Amino acid sequence: MSCEVKAISPRYTGVHDSDDEVRFLSRAAGAHVVCHDNNLVLKSGQRVRCGEEHAMRLVEQHTNVPVPRIIFSSYLHDGKGEIGMNFIPGCTLGTIWDRLDVRDKERLCHDIWSMISQWRQIIRPPHLAHLYQCLADGSPATPDPLLKDLDDPRRPLYTDEAVRARIHQRYLHYFGRRFADTLPGMLPRSKASVFTHGDIAPRNIMVDQSGHITSIIDWELAGWYPDYWEYANIMKPSMDHDWQSWMDRTATQQ
Repeated sequence: MSCEVKAISPRYTGVHDSDDEVRFLSRAAGAHVVCHDNNLVLKSGQRVRCGEEHAMRLVEQHTNVPVPRIIFSSYLHDGKGEIGMNFIPGCTLGTIWDRLDVRDKERLCHDIWSMISQWRQIIRPPHLAHLYQCLADGSPATPDPLLKDLDDPRRPLYTDEAVRARIHQRYLHYFGRRFADTLPGMLPRSKASVFTHGDIAPRNIMVDQSGHITSIIDWELAGWYPDYWEYANIMKPSMDHDWQSWMDRTATQQ
């Protein structure tokens, strides 16, 4: 599978018609997300890389999980990229979560876990079989703060032990000292790596007016990780305490 670079209309290459309605959906560092005419969403910036496109295409091909449909993509030599996708109507789960009743919260969390179970079954293609952790396109250049390589060129991670060593290396580099000797033994161990979104949170789950999931978005971290990684990232400290509580409660019932 290779990332496709397609010819696109000039209005979506930075030159817009005067009547083109443009609104920002996100202005996070390294990736701006803009909606054109409630029709096309353009994600662009230094954080937009081929792996995100690969992830969405894999999920679309191998699961029933709804993801944005890719219309075009472009990746430049200076590291900048852009992906054009169809507009997903609705809102993020985070905007309506507090208004949902108990039954809807439980139903939604079961739906999320069901989707996670589907993409966990995506098997690494043969040319990536030797890797333990990598992004969806096989790149070792994960932006995950626990695993981002301190060296350049970035080194592949072939085993669970290598993942744990990378985390320990970053801990020491950023002046972690209290658990310098004991941290490797405290880190989880995993016998398998599975396909993982890596950033499941209410902000990355689109829902319609009836509270049903219409799309999972933001796949830039997606790839193969230790089998505990999805759950661990869902439960990391955030402001989504109630959602996390429901996700934890429903996870035990999977």
